[in-house]
Amino acid sequence: MQHTLTPRKLLNSKWTAVHPQSKEKHFMVTSIEFDEEGRVIECLIEAVMTKREIEINWRDLKNPKVWKMGWK
Repeated sequence: MQHTLTPRKLLNSKWTAVHPQSKEKHFMVTSIEFDEEGRVIECLIEAVMTKREIEINWRDLKNPKVWKMGWK
């Protein structure tokens, strides 16, 4: 299933890692920055358990082999 994902709706969205590492399974998008043309220049997700922040390419969230939308 392909996620219909728009950058404007990413902030505070919840994600589940398909292959958790270091017990980090649930994540939330905590920061998203856009350039003047409205393109995403930075996207940060935070692990719920550890509060560790990771910068990712927001398009990676569309990959169902890596991410599931919501907390599963």
